[in-house]
Amino acid sequence: MAHDEGGQVSPRPSPPLPSDNGLFEGFEARWVRTRDADIFLRHGGEGPPLLLLHGNPQTHAAWHKVAGPLGKRFHVVAPDLRGYGDSVGPSEGGPNHVNYSFRAMAQDQVEVMAALGHDRFYVAGHDRGARTAHRLALDHPTRVRKVALLDIVPTRHVWAHTSLEWALGAWHWSFMAQPEDMFERMIAAIPAREFVVRHLSRTGPPAFFDPRALNEYVRCFTPKTIHGSCEDYRAAATIDLEHDDTDHQAGRKITAPTLVLWGRRSGVGSLHGGDIMTVWREAATQVAGGPLETGHYPAEEEPRAVVEAFER
Repeated sequence: MAHDEGGQVSPRPSPPLPSDNGLFEGFEARWVRTRDADIFLRHGGEGPPLLLLHGNPQTHAAWHKVAGPLGKRFHVVAPDLRGYGDSVGPSEGGPNHVNYSFRAMAQDQVEVMAALGHDRFYVAGHDRGARTAHRLALDHPTRVRKVALLDIVPTRHVWAHTSLEWALGAWHWSFMAQPEDMFERMIAAIPAREFVVRHLSRTGPPAFFDPRALNEYVRCFTPKTIHGSCEDYRAAATIDLEHDDTDHQAGRKITAPTLVLWGRRSGVGSLHGGDIMTVWREAATQVAGGPLETGHYPAEEEPRAVVEAFER
């Protein structure tokens, strides 16, 4: 972000608005400039505000099957996280990768919702978006009416409970967290579609993925996104752990009502299924939820079940 001699922030040029490829009929596309990121989003519907945060290697398009139905009850806001999709974050990760911490990502979303006129809102996240939602609920408790966390356990718990099975299944956690840009160059050397598809599934994309959404994930998997997502994973192994340890030592928990959902067939479900609710009850004061009959991508595999859970 540029500053003039008087210290005023110089305006950044507005990027073009990407096409929705028919995935978000009736939703408005918009850019919101936060303090140090350009966040692209789509929003629509009527009712109390609901913020939907996607995971890796996806974009806001991950919510396309639930956004319309939820828009009948909520004002749905579906942004791309900084560095992901069409959103643009800082070019440098900053000290200890702080610019791509979940705290920084959560702050973006507070500013996004404020720009849309929402001081308090519901928030739901999946994968990296759920980790952002977790941090948002901790850092901004007065903003969050209720939080839904899809297919994760807390980041601190993940690192403290690694195993051979986890390391083989969640290889990207350590690979993308490596500090040298050599690893970003290795990812960039693989055709984007090949890497994205392999990340989504070892055996190719399941039939429940809409080809239009998959095309969006591939289109947005650019050097900018590779860098941003690697910085995200680097932060998760450094500064995010520091933030989580500080909260743990202080006894800080999510105080908003917390809905926890996971796929019975996902890696999270298979590795932590018997402990997930216990783990989250140690991290939040009001917890409800349970498993869905899905893998790691419930909003795309069983959108009706997700909508019903959110509307309860």
